[in-house]
Amino acid sequence: MLKRFTVTNFKNFENTVTFSLDSASNYEFNTEVVRGGCIAKGIVFGINGSGKSNLALAIFDIILHLTDKQRSLDKYDNYLNLNSKKPTADFEYCFNFDGVEVVYRYSKTAPLVLTYESLLINGKEVLNYDYSLKQGYTSLEGAQNLQLDSAFTDEAETLSRVKYVKSNALLKETEENKAFRAFTSFVDKMLMFYSLDQNRYQGMLIGRIRCSQGIINEGKIKEFEAFLKTQGLDYNLVVVDDPVSGSKELHCRFGNGTVPFASVASTGTRSLVIFYYWYLVMSKASFVYIDEYDAFYHFELSQEIVRLVRSIKDTQVFLSSHNTDLISNELLRPDAYFRIADNKIRSFDQLTDKELRRAHNLQKMYKAGSFNE
Repeated sequence: MLKRFTVTNFKNFENTVTFSLDSASNYEFNTEVVRGGCIAKGIVFGINGSGKSNLALAIFDIILHLTDKQRSLDKYDNYLNLNSKKPTADFEYCFNFDGVEVVYRYSKTAPLVLTYESLLINGKEVLNYDYSLKQGYTSLEGAQNLQLDSAFTDEAETLSRVKYVKSNALLKETEENKAFRAFTSFVDKMLMFYSLDQNRYQGMLIGRIRCSQGIINEGKIKEFEAFLKTQGLDYNLVVVDDPVSGSKELHCRFGNGTVPFASVASTGTRSLVIFYYWYLVMSKASFVYIDEYDAFYHFELSQEIVRLVRSIKDTQVFLSSHNTDLISNELLRPDAYFRIADNKIRSFDQLTDKELRRAHNLQKMYKAGSFNE
């Protein structure tokens, strides 16, 4: 689980911003949003330009150099804060794996240019590398003989040494190495996507994904049809073999035949194809961030999607939104709602001295400015 994330000098975050997920309160309702003492389901609110999307990009910066998964490098233009004279963006991730704390720190000058890496397991530094000095070490058993400072090709000079160890070391079965594997596996299974009328994503998988075909391949057409019906969308969905491409396509059956689903579905309904496919994938993910997930949804559908996400047991899932109808103790709870503003992000329960209870109308309080610092 991700416990805490800190970033400095990245995009609009000139100063240090910390996203703390390990400060769950002792609420006795909606307890499923907390797992292992960390917030596992949450929503981030903020005005346009406050940094909701940049927070997601910052968290998922880690996949750019630790994995070979899907990347959207064009999203990382203007990487360093434009007001800062600091030469690097600095990142720190704190994880908890079965009671073992793993802290990963690194600095970059650009999306793929590392200048420093450090990995600590239960407070002990097990890997360190300085790219300017070309010096470093690892104490992980089975990796000590790897030459982290050996001569690499020019293209690989900034290769993550954590990734290098993961790919080349025969690690022994120790508690530290178990935590190391849990950490790298967690990063491999991180997923960010945009639930809009396009399918942009980062992490988890590789390559272009056709969500309708993904639903077909998962054998979930009837389940998707039932999901649409719960939202008042009555489609008779069928799978048709395209004679030109040879691929299977999602169609709607009408009295006079079938037509491609995309040709009759609204923008919002097409975006539900994207969401539902990734919903099927989410249970296999470690950490999911859905940016502006409800841009095309009416409030009842937005709430239903939160309920669906809340039911996923072993995945941390965070959404960003402007929709204040989601701010309710019936859906989540005060420590699972976050406000991002002025380069700070804090949960609602940390933004007021009032003891928040289940009966409080959080939406009314939010609109009244009760959670403004």
